[in-house]
Amino acid sequence: MKLLTFFKGDRLALGVKTGTGVIDIEAVVQRFSAADVPTDIMEVIAGGREAVDRLAKVVDKAESSPDPSYVLDEGRLEWGPCVTRPNKIICVGMNYYRHVAETNGKVPDYPILFAKYNNTLTAHKRDIPIPKATQKLDYEVELCIVIGKRSKYVSREDALGHVFGYCVVNDLSARDLQFRTVQWLTGKSCDGFTPLGPYLVTADEVGNPSGLNLKTVVNGEVRQNSNTSDMIFPCDAIVSYISQLMTLVPGDLILTGTPEGVVLGYPPEKQVYLKPGDVVTVEIEKLGALTNRFVEEK
Repeated sequence: MKLLTFFKGDRLALGVKTGTGVIDIEAVVQRFSAADVPTDIMEVIAGGREAVDRLAKVVDKAESSPDPSYVLDEGRLEWGPCVTRPNKIICVGMNYYRHVAETNGKVPDYPILFAKYNNTLTAHKRDIPIPKATQKLDYEVELCIVIGKRSKYVSREDALGHVFGYCVVNDLSARDLQFRTVQWLTGKSCDGFTPLGPYLVTADEVGNPSGLNLKTVVNGEVRQNSNTSDMIFPCDAIVSYISQLMTLVPGDLILTGTPEGVVLGYPPEKQVYLKPGDVVTVEIEKLGALTNRFVEEK
């Protein structure tokens, strides 16, 4: 199932993408008096398989109904992040072999972890202001894991069973701020630096996350083009490792690192960082494409 959020006035509503369009879950629940069906994305994630099954039943009713008012035109939506209130946003750095090579780095012995905050969340087709504090804004296509079960001391063999689903994220990085100190957080946590979406795709639809193509396109030019099979620490290893350190809860986000092709990896004379007017699309197989335009901060 492909889940998403969109704005109804000043609040976020839940939608499900189908072959005929986006089903407005709140409208369908009201029409069919389906009080047991969650209408908030975080409730769906916390409810797991049972919540998804209830959603599927009400979506079937909507699709078989002659009333077209439940079906929205995806092209006219004002999108929200596909996960709205994560307890934690945990990121993994230097997690692709070829990305480590392009930056002349060292393959890490353990996953390199850092954090982002909820102020960084934004959505598909939202404009992103470039902070005045940076001159070196970079893109990073990444596979994002969305945790679906409370997880502590999870084995690698069981780790993917604790995943609700996956989505596309652009881990925007202000390189001049990132490397100002030995801690990366400064360059990673400016407002709008985690566009997320457009869909949250349930794990059953994705299958093995270790063989997905992913790419970044900037103003029509392909900059990143790789596969999650190049990860140093695959998704199951990441979830297991983090669960040894802290308790993961439903809705937690884990950004799993970016492949080669970032601006930072180019020779200095060829590094052209993002500027106002640039349009960036990050795309992952089975998960969709996330597009944002960059604007001057006012």
